[in-house]
Amino acid sequence: MNDADVSRQIQQMVRFIRQEAEEKANEISVSAEEEFNIEKLQLVEAEKKKIRQEYERKERQVEIRKKMIVRQLTLLEIKFWRPSLTRLDLDPCFEYSMQLNASRIKVLQAQDDVISSMKEAASKELLSVSHHHDLTFTHHDHVYRNLLKDLIVQCLLRLKEPSVLLRCRKEDLHLVEHVLDSAAQEYADKANVDPPEIIVDNQVYLPPGPNHHNAHDIYCSGGVVLASRDGKIVCENTLDARLDVVFRKKLPEVSFLCIVILIL
Repeated sequence: MNDADVSRQIQQMVRFIRQEAEEKANEISVSAEEEFNIEKLQLVEAEKKKIRQEYERKERQVEIRKKMIVRQLTLLEIKFWRPSLTRLDLDPCFEYSMQLNASRIKVLQAQDDVISSMKEAASKELLSVSHHHDLTFTHHDHVYRNLLKDLIVQCLLRLKEPSVLLRCRKEDLHLVEHVLDSAAQEYADKANVDPPEIIVDNQVYLPPGPNHHNAHDIYCSGGVVLASRDGKIVCENTLDARLDVVFRKKLPEVSFLCIVILIL
């Protein structure tokens, strides 16, 4: 066997191996494609099933709600057109449904009343926090002044602007001006930047606190509002805004306490 024959045999072996490898690769590719399609269909069907179950659950809820409304309207219509009927004359199921829903509405209304009264009481407490004397500087004023500084620093940390505009109540102006430098320096130390420029708006002030003469007017219990110089970014850090944030976060706990209060 000469070199040409050896080379020819080697080429044949190489072609055979390459062909077998390509066939094997195609087989693996086809198998992988099939497995992928099967897995994809399974995932799609599983998600479709979840969606159908969720839709059916919501549909049942809607149907139950519709039945409750129909029963209530039917009972109301009977009571309107035939007011002489007694409770014994009415369908017990309708009457029970009406009483149950009326009780739920009363509970929700009472809960809303309790939450409103709690928020109103908290608002009155805020006024005691921000109340200060113009002529004499008391310990209470010192506490509120430090609170104003902390509120300003919080706004600066949120805005992260080199120059900001500050608004406050007119009666808080002297306290705010007293803490501006220390607030700017505290922010600079925390953010590791140069102290920002804080421009106090002496033309537009935040509304004053509420009073019995103008109970329905817009009011502000204290605090500050900071904004970027172009006004596109605003950070409201008034005491009223902070109270709203706390109530939103604590609303589940407040609702639970209201239920306990109503039960007791």
